[in-house]
Order: sequence, then C-alpha cells, then structure tokens
Amino acid sequence: MTRKPHAPRSERAPALVLGVETSCDETSAAVLGAGAELLGHVIYTQDEHRVFGGVVPEIAARAHVRVLDGVVAAALDEAGVALSDIALFGVTAGPGLIGALLVGVEWTKAAAWALGRPAVAVHHMEGHLFAATLSDPPAEPPFVALLVSGGHTQLLWVRGWGRYTLLGQTRDDAAGEAFDKVARLLGMPFPGGAHIERLAAQGDPDAFAFPRPMRSARTRADGLYDFSFSGLKTAVALAVRDLESAGPLEEAARADIAASFQAAAVDVLVEKTMAAVAETGCRSVVIGGGVAASRALRGALASALGPGGALYHPPPRLATDNAAMIAVAARFRYELDGASPLDFTADAGMRMTGLEATA
Repeated sequence: MTRKPHAPRSERAPALVLGVETSCDETSAAVLGAGAELLGHVIYTQDEHRVFGGVVPEIAARAHVRVLDGVVAAALDEAGVALSDIALFGVTAGPGLIGALLVGVEWTKAAAWALGRPAVAVHHMEGHLFAATLSDPPAEPPFVALLVSGGHTQLLWVRGWGRYTLLGQTRDDAAGEAFDKVARLLGMPFPGGAHIERLAAQGDPDAFAFPRPMRSARTRADGLYDFSFSGLKTAVALAVRDLESAGPLEEAARADIAASFQAAAVDVLVEKTMAAVAETGCRSVVIGGGVAASRALRGALASALGPGGALYHPPPRLATDNAAMIAVAARFRYELDGASPLDFTADAGMRMTGLEATA
C-alpha cells in the first residue's frame, strides 16, 4: 500500500511545516497544517525581469534577499501562527539558480537553528511531483509524471513516493523556456506561456508545419522518452524572420505562429507521455511545473488518456514555483529520512533522492 504524503507515520510527525521556495524568480513561503490543509501561502513574483525577457540571476537573488522576510511573515500571518510554532522547516535546496537558492537555504537554516527545529533540504522537482496532491488527494502513485517548467522537462515513472524512474528528459531547452523565447519573438512579455495560449486561441494550428522534434524515436536508445525543443524554437525564429522581411508581422500571422508552435510542442509532450503510459500499463498521469497550467496540454492529455485514464494537475497557483509543494515534500522526506544535517547547502545540480535512470 502506498502511503499518502500527508499521512503522519507516527505521533511525532511535525504538526506545522514551513516551506520556503527561492529557486528562480518566485519568493514563496507556505504553512502546512497537520493534515493536507494549506494554512498560509504567499507567492511573490519578481516583475524586475520583464524588461530583460528572462530571469537575470543576480537580480533574482537580490530580490529574494529584499522580500523573503516579508513573504514569510505574511504566510505566518495568514495561517495565524508564529514562527516559533513551526515544527519543521523545508526549503528548496536545488536545482535552480545558485544565488537564488542560497538565499532561501541560508534563511531556513538560520531559523531552524535559532529555534532548535529540524530542517529538510528539498529537491525542487520532487516538490512539483507533490503539488497535485494539494488539490487532488487521489493523485497517488503509481503514475506517469510529466514535469514541464522553464528549466526542466522530465518524464518519470513513479512507482511510489520516493521511488522514481527517470524515463527521459530534454536534451537541450526545456518546454517552458521554448514558450518564453517564442513569446519574446512575437513581442509578448515574460513569462510567455499564458500569452502564447491566449494568442494561439485566435490562430490556425496547421498554418505552419513546425517540426515535432524526436517524435520518430522508437527505442529508448534513440530517445523515445527524450525531448528537444531547440530545433522547434529555431524553426519559429526563422518563420518570424521571413515574414518580417516583407514588413511588420500582422496580428493574424502572429496568432497562426503561436497556434502552430503550441500544437507542435503539445503534440510531442503528449505523444511521449502516452508512450510511457503504454509501456507501464498505468493510465494515471500527473503533470507538474509551470507548463502544467496550459489548458491546451491538459486537454490534449485528457483526450489521449480517454475514459479509462486519470489526469491530475495542480491549479495554476500551485503549478508555478511555490512553497506549498515544498512543505509537502519536506514532511514526506522528514518522515522517511529524518532531518537534513544543518551543514547542507544549495546545489544547483542537486540529484533527486530515490531517482533511478532507465536501463
């Protein structure tokens, strides 16, 4: 039987957990109650990066330093508790931007040490695995997981909590990064996913024959479960350049490009996920990460799974980087492995505990 991540293993399980997330450009804190209830949750999204069309690491780290105290205080206030009431601290230790990660890690370690409480170093992508459980309690293993964000695209076989097999991942750009770059090409602000989706709704997804990278792979050795979005991004850039050589890009052409790009990206994500479903025989799929907010992706996956399948995804607020998912993952890791030594530090290339590569 698979244990639910929020079900205490013993009477000593921590009652209140404070999660902290600072891996990229969201500063977030969350208070998780004794069950699965989210008592307080604050996400501060840094607008400083919009002018640059992407996240600037140094600016991100400085923004975290500036706002983290206030974000934590606001989450505690929303929950109606004091910092001294927290029984367990959890923080994203990696992967992510090293400067940004260090802000959250050092704040959390200092708070835990000062109060004499345990702390847990959480893997960011394991947090995304748990995100759906906050809104969909039935999202329990076994399931196939598609994690799609600005920095990662991974396909996992989740046999149980803490027992993960990496089926495939991106060989270059992440899906979210591709959405952001295409949005920039089309003159839309960062982050670009929601803007692409709104514009795509007005366009023709068959207007441009953009490539579906690695779609022809039929074996794991050939990259059956791997992704590549750099070629698709380049194809869009070339199409935009060709159209702009004849004059300013018209709104109808922008919508057609957005729709055709979105269709290509979603096709690849869905087809590879369904290949994993076929191999594992498991028709439960969990999606996480910022791109999980895409209605186009969710709709295509639900359609592909059909009546016998189950698709779980977090709401948009929990799909983005957030501390609620970190708090849930921290409680699970603490109950399974205990506290992390307080000399842990941020690790931009942190490996997920329990993750195995495919044979």
